[in-house]
Amino acid sequence: MSNVGLMYVGAVLFINGIMLLGKIDNKSAGIFNLFVGSLQVFTPIYLIVTSNGDAWTIFSASGLFLFGFTYLYVGISNLTNASNSGIGYYSLWVAILAIGFACVNFFHFEDIPFAIIWLMWSFLWTLFYLLLAKGKDIATYTGWIAFTQSWITATIPAFLSMTGIWQQLNTSVIVIVEIVFFILFLILFSSRKKAVKYTQT
Repeated sequence: MSNVGLMYVGAVLFINGIMLLGKIDNKSAGIFNLFVGSLQVFTPIYLIVTSNGDAWTIFSASGLFLFGFTYLYVGISNLTNASNSGIGYYSLWVAILAIGFACVNFFHFEDIPFAIIWLMWSFLWTLFYLLLAKGKDIATYTGWIAFTQSWITATIPAFLSMTGIWQQLNTSVIVIVEIVFFILFLILFSSRKKAVKYTQT
């Protein structure tokens, strides 16, 4: 994913996170989802057409469609007041594929930081599945995760990459920071589930 595209993934996660926290109207957020979704669909089409059949270029471009169709789906659903259950089940499919992209980044590209980032995105898409398809009461939690991930998985890495700083950072430091955040996400989710069970008994 290009750094510009990644930065705007951060922007739409930021908007969607705030939407889930009840601070932005669904239709207003939907318009921005259409902007970024269109960008993340047309860009990989261009990359694939100009790839000269290079398998890894096509593979990398295919990952952009996961984001593009998610945001187009959200945007259209928000603007038409359609049911979000379809987005939820699509998110489950994407969450599974994102684990595959994480493995390829780890084993083939040997890019450990982005392997972890893909796992964090898989976790977020799983939350969308639980929220939108299964009706779990996790809108606020999902909103905060989307808001946080907008910075640590997209906006900051993209900005630092465009300035050349990301490439100069020690990989171990990046990995440690990402793992700490990922573990924190899981702990908070586990704690929330226990709290819900406690209040229901």
